[in-house]
Amino acid sequence: MTTTETGADAPFAPDATDIVTDHDRGVHGYHKQKQEHLKRLRRIEGQIRGLQRMVDEDVYCIDILTQVSASTKALQSFALQLLEEHLRHCVADAAVKGGDEIDAKVKEATQAIARMLRT
Repeated sequence: MTTTETGADAPFAPDATDIVTDHDRGVHGYHKQKQEHLKRLRRIEGQIRGLQRMVDEDVYCIDILTQVSASTKALQSFALQLLEEHLRHCVADAAVKGGDEIDAKVKEATQAIARMLRT
């Protein structure tokens, strides 16, 4: 038997279990934008505090509802950005690995989208 028949001359080809991704290292899709996300969340937090203040000061109902709508849209926008980063990073990493992991990540993302649509 020659080395070619045994595969000894074949180049090393890692299988999916040999691939180490950022996700394996605990790096999430939003890590590059973390400071921007925190800034955005602090701004949304300020909007929510503003709602509390408006209620405390007996502001007109429609004005409060307008602010509720703005706060809701800000949170939805943040959620969509985070979802996009999850798809680009976590789901893409799982796709590189293949197998059951990609199915699990797609199911997870689909469930997150469904929760967002219910609101």
